[in-house]
Amino acid sequence: MARKTRVHDVQALSGAETHVYEAVAALAVDGRIAHVPDVAQMTDRPESDVRHSLLVLVETGWLIPRGDGFALGPHDWGLDY
Repeated sequence: MARKTRVHDVQALSGAETHVYEAVAALAVDGRIAHVPDVAQMTDRPESDVRHSLLVLVETGWLIPRGDGFALGPHDWGLDY
């Protein structure tokens, strides 16, 4: 069976999803897994909104679940913060 390649289109993300993704990426730079309370604090957004954005980012392949947190999904670019 052929494997589908996901194309990540940053323009398809809402502003909230982009902000949440950036918080997860910032934690990844420090080698940390993102947890809802941490991302909510970093983005100044309610935890319910953060959970929704995280789930959208997982569904679209931008993030992957890791235990009770989230990590960056596969990508072919480096992080430079």
